[in-house]
Amino acid sequence: MSHSVTAGDVQKNFGRYQDQALVEPVIVTKYGRPSVVILSAGEYERLRRLDRQALAVTELSEDDIAAIETARIPDEHRYRSDDLP
Repeated sequence: MSHSVTAGDVQKNFGRYQDQALVEPVIVTKYGRPSVVILSAGEYERLRRLDRQALAVTELSEDDIAAIETARIPDEHRYRSDDLP
């Protein structure tokens, strides 16, 4: 559950929302629309660890490319057309 506040309110009461962000994200609105979110440093780091990295094929080693070429989806993770609605 996150809390939504105006940018002006955050400006006037930053300490309050800084403390609240330690418990839950605080959505800051500007002109009635979400603008930014205040997060705890711990939550920010957790989200950064979840980020995926995109690489160009030219950045992959020959071993990486070979591993991708031979990779197979295990049967238990494959979907079948008869499984679809």
